[in-house]
Order: sequence, then C-alpha cells, then structure tokens
Amino acid sequence: MRIAALDQGTTSTRVLVVSDNGSADIQLSLRHQQHHPHPGWVEHDPLELLNNLQRCLEATGHVDAIGLANQGESCLAWDAQTGEPLSPVIVWQDNRTSAEIAQLRGDGGEALTLELAGLPLDPYFSASKLAWIVRNLPAAQSALRAGRLRLGTTDAYFLDRLTGVFATDVTTASRTSLMNLATGQWDSQLCELFGVPMETLPEIRDTVGYFGEIGATPITASIVDQQASLYGHGCRNEGDAKITYGTGAFALTLTGEQIIRAPEKGLLATIAWQIDGKPTYAMDGGVYDASAAVEWAGRLGLFSDFSELAAFDEPPAIGRQLAFVPALSGLACPHWDRSAAALWVGMNGGTTRQDMCQAVLEGVALRSVEVITAMDGFLSVTDHLSIDGGLARSPYFAQFLADALQRCIVTQRFDELTAFGCAALAAKGLGVALKPPRNTSTSFHPKVSAAQAQQWQATFSEAVTRCRDWR
Repeated sequence: MRIAALDQGTTSTRVLVVSDNGSADIQLSLRHQQHHPHPGWVEHDPLELLNNLQRCLEATGHVDAIGLANQGESCLAWDAQTGEPLSPVIVWQDNRTSAEIAQLRGDGGEALTLELAGLPLDPYFSASKLAWIVRNLPAAQSALRAGRLRLGTTDAYFLDRLTGVFATDVTTASRTSLMNLATGQWDSQLCELFGVPMETLPEIRDTVGYFGEIGATPITASIVDQQASLYGHGCRNEGDAKITYGTGAFALTLTGEQIIRAPEKGLLATIAWQIDGKPTYAMDGGVYDASAAVEWAGRLGLFSDFSELAAFDEPPAIGRQLAFVPALSGLACPHWDRSAAALWVGMNGGTTRQDMCQAVLEGVALRSVEVITAMDGFLSVTDHLSIDGGLARSPYFAQFLADALQRCIVTQRFDELTAFGCAALAAKGLGVALKPPRNTSTSFHPKVSAAQAQQWQATFSEAVTRCRDWR
C-alpha cells in the first residue's frame, strides 16, 4: 500500500509517499513566491499553489489514498461556478487587518471570540482576512450578490478545485475564529461579529473521512500542518507535546477530551484531530518568527551557511547580556502583541557577527520557553519534548533549548513528520496503521543549573518588555 501526503506549506509544496513496509520518501518539493504588496501584507498566488499541488500529485505514481496538510489560517475567495480565484491567498503572517481587530477589541468583541472560538482577536486568524476580502474586493462583492462566492482556507479551495468537494476539516475550521469550539460547527454570532456570510463557508468534516477523489484515488484525511506534525511525532496522550521550527515555531500539547481555555496566558484552545466524530483537543502556542528570523539574519550577512550555526566558541550571548527578541512579525503567545518590534539589546563595540547569530538562535529558544512555561501552568507537559524543523538541526540550538527549558529535548532526524502524520491519518481512513518511519533521534539534557536558566529568562523578559514599549 502507498499513501501520498500533500504538505502545502508557507514556502513550499511537497509530497511524501509512505509505503506500508516503512519507506517514506519525498517525491517532489516545489517552492513558491511570497508577495509583499504593502508593509505587513503577505500573499501567495492561488493558481501557483494549485499548480504545484497538481505537479506533486503527478510525481507520486499510483497511490491508494491521499492526505492533505494545509497552512492553517491562510485563506482566499473564489467563484463557485468557474473556480476562478477572486483574491490572492492572504497568508497567516499577514497583518493588514490590525486596525479592524483593534476596533473589534475596543468594542468588546474579544469576549465573544474567546468564549465561542477559544481564540483571541488577532489578524493571524482567518476571520478578519475573509471579512477584508468581502469589504474591499469588488469581484468578491459581485460574486456574493450573485450567490457564487466561496470563502475558505486554502484546503477548502484545493479540495473544491481538485475533487469538487467544498469542505474543510474541523482542525482547520478551528483556526478561523468562526467555528464554535464546543459544537465543531460555524457559529452565526462569530460570523456576524466579523461580517463573514456564513453561507459562503465550506462544510466542516472530521479530520479522517471522505473528501472526494482525484481520479480514482480518495482523499481520506485533511488537517492543519501543525496538527499533522503533532500526530507525526507520535503524540497520543494528554501532556504529549512537540515544537516544530519552520517559518514560525509552533508548540502543541494534547489535552485529551478537555478544552483548556487560557486566554490570560495567550494559549489557544484548539482541536488536534477529530476521528469518528470524537474530537481530541490541544493547547497551541505560537512564535511568529523562528526560521524566518534566522533567514533574515542570513540576508543581513551575519552568516553565509547554516553550518555556521551548529556551534559557537563563546558562552551563550544571553549570559553576556546580549539578547535578541525575534518579533519581526510581532509577538504571539503569551503576549499577542502585533505592534511589538524585533529588538537587539546589549550590543557594544565588541559585538561580533557570531555573537549576533547566537542571540538570534537563543531568542527563538527563549520565546519557546515562554510558551512551554505558560502551558506548564495548566497541565504536566512532557519532560521529553520532541522538536523538529530546520532549527532542530543545530546542536547549539537544541542544547540551549534544553538548558533554558530545563528538560530533555529530543530532536527528530526524519524531517517530514508533518507529512508523515498526514499520511498516517489518511491511511487510518482506509483502516490501515502505518509503521513509523525509520528515524534516529538525539537527546539533549540540561547542562546548566536551574538558577542559571532562570537568570537567562529574566534577562530575556526585560528585553521583551522593551520591544513591546517600542513603537
């Protein structure tokens, strides 16, 4: 048996083919353009993404089922009859709706989103983006009047175009701010709050189920990429957690059957997956800029090859009072402050490029510590935290994270856990359990005292306060 997992991410589209004998190989990976028409705006071309998905499908050969992992909060509008995109894909990083979000918050709207959707008001989520499309794009307005407007996250667009099924899964819907977390359905009060016509939204389905066919091959799972990664890491029990270091860093911890609402700590209640009508819940905490901050440092000329970030001669920069707060897109959990600015603190005439690179890696790690610390206040997060993604390949980063967090960090050498989790869920749709991929992991244990780690956190917290005061 062969299962294809389409992983449509922020910077690339890739397809992993997993066989029931344990093999798992990327068949094709294609990067796409990022468009920034105005400061703070981030867009993709829907047709470019769709074309890349189709090319990936062509590269798989015969497969028995397909799973689709998507970006989460990225969304668009299209015509129900022609399939023509009526907007660009507005990417999860985009903050064009900051003013509208501030107005809703000022009017007291956040109490409703926290109560019903489990989410704070933030441009990150899809609802305000979809409302922006309806308010500002004449093509979308015309389609709405004609009863032809479709609004949705990228998965709904892909499924509609590839299979003719206008649907999304419950994990993706839970990232819009339009779904009632308790019922798993669109909520009329939330749609009215944002100004999104509920009739234009796709049907919400289980994560594992039927999403149509491409040719004769069924799509049997659809899921947000971070939830797919959680499944791919093997997390199944309450307290199991992972952090994936991609463009941003996303920590998820399973909470089982309970919805943990922790808005005062900036943690999001979300759905990990839903199978046979039974939801499994999770807590989600995000860092907007992880690899994005590292790539930015590379563009500044601070390093020329990722191998330079594997080790450093000097002790941690934070211990030498040099800190970097990676708030290039603002701060997510636990602060939720899109106006915060990235900030260096403690540079002097002797600061080197290597020092600055250390501070960038440490800043991403210390932001991750803020997220996991917030989660620890509500349940016992595993003392063996699994991480993957680009930054996990840096031994310096993994060891510093272990030191700062004071727990074991396990790095996964198999890089495609998001796609594998998606494939495993798709196989489950056929009643098959996939073997985990052949994987080598490395464990990093704390080498500094708890007191030293606390001092680092205190220094970093001062820097975060400064970055939030900077306007």
